[in-house]
Amino acid sequence: MAQLTHSGSAPSSLMGFVHRSRRGAELFLLILALAVGLGAYAAVGVGVNGEIPVNIVGYGGWLTALLLAAHVALRFLAPYADPVLLPVVAALNGLGLAVIYRIDLARGKEIGGLAQQQLIWMTLGVALFVATLFVVRDHRLLQRFTYTSALAAVILLLLPMVPGLGFSNYGAKIWIKVAGMTFQPGEIAKVLLVIAFAGYLVRHRDALALAGRRILFIDLPRGRDLGPILLMWLISLGILAVQRDLGSALLFFGLFLVLLYVATERPGWIVVGSVLFAAGATLAYFAFGHVRNRVRIWQDPMAYIDAKPGSGQLVEGLFGMAWGGLIGRGFGEGMPWRIPVVESDFILAAIGEELGLTAVMAVILCYGLIVERSLRTALICRDGFGKLLAVGLGSVIALQTFVVIGGVTALIPLTGLTTPFVSYGGSSLIANWVIIALVARVSDHARKPPPELTPDTDEDLNETTQVVRLR
Repeated sequence: MAQLTHSGSAPSSLMGFVHRSRRGAELFLLILALAVGLGAYAAVGVGVNGEIPVNIVGYGGWLTALLLAAHVALRFLAPYADPVLLPVVAALNGLGLAVIYRIDLARGKEIGGLAQQQLIWMTLGVALFVATLFVVRDHRLLQRFTYTSALAAVILLLLPMVPGLGFSNYGAKIWIKVAGMTFQPGEIAKVLLVIAFAGYLVRHRDALALAGRRILFIDLPRGRDLGPILLMWLISLGILAVQRDLGSALLFFGLFLVLLYVATERPGWIVVGSVLFAAGATLAYFAFGHVRNRVRIWQDPMAYIDAKPGSGQLVEGLFGMAWGGLIGRGFGEGMPWRIPVVESDFILAAIGEELGLTAVMAVILCYGLIVERSLRTALICRDGFGKLLAVGLGSVIALQTFVVIGGVTALIPLTGLTTPFVSYGGSSLIANWVIIALVARVSDHARKPPPELTPDTDEDLNETTQVVRLR
């Protein structure tokens, strides 16, 4: 807590420590991130065609302009935002563009391929990043839209089931088509659900945290308080049953469970959530054929390599990563195009094949940095809603990364989620840029000096209650 000094003036920040804005450090890290993206793009051209791509000046200029725009926006709109977030995201996004360009070259689409479309999606993502910082000047205002966000998220999740609007792609009905453009509304829904969960748990965490009974050294919640987690469990099962989307069901239930535990600090919720997850997974295994197929492929990929749907995608990815070894084959020396849907679901396998385990570990480390900076923001944030919002947004990146990498490496059954910032896909890229903007907004509020407290000199010093004013 802030304490008044003997001279009557207040310290400029809590505990006498003031964060610096660190925008200069961010700019330096951003230059390094640009070197990663542009260097990888040039290496792809040299590795595949033996020369640097002819469009590298235009491509590099546009990428530099985008990242500088994001940096300038942070300087003016969130000067105390965490300086590590934007460079890490820029490095991941730049590497992803280079790998997608590599796949385009293998398919004979040097111009007008998926890399060019991804750059357009990145432009829209950076625009929404700036717009989010401009519109959301104080993250605490989002708490007013707790139930509105929840309703909007449910509507977005239901949109793919509207006849004539939604359609199935690779077995999952999670897409909609409007005016010839396809979009995955669940990516936006996950951001809205974080806002809704954080707002709800801040208001009800006392009831969820304090009431209950102790059984075998574990404080379990009351039956009447189980409604929210049961509702989230049923929604996750509904997504799995109707949309056949195992990844989103895991992501949403895991996100709610993490926020519930952080808000209440009661291990009992983890026990209840784990029991519900085990029951739901067992029920899904016996009720849905596609879940059984995913589990069988996970248990023995080689046995289903010729089946339809089979394990060809997973086996090709595992062989590619094994062939890449520690340092990879080099751009142009591998065969990542053999993996079906490699540009979105299995782009990490393409990185492992051509850049090796070292690059894969570097990518995982970048995700770890994003999550760590989000949790650090939550620790120093001064309001409960901001803490839960930062934890929730960081958990979305953590859970999605774990589910994707776990599926690609056969650690868990395969799902259909994309690798954040690296995989091809406009919906995912845009949503993740908005997530980083919200984390930056919370970190700006948490790191900037708090308003100074000054005693009201007009008041009688003998008064029991001292009045202070916020400048």
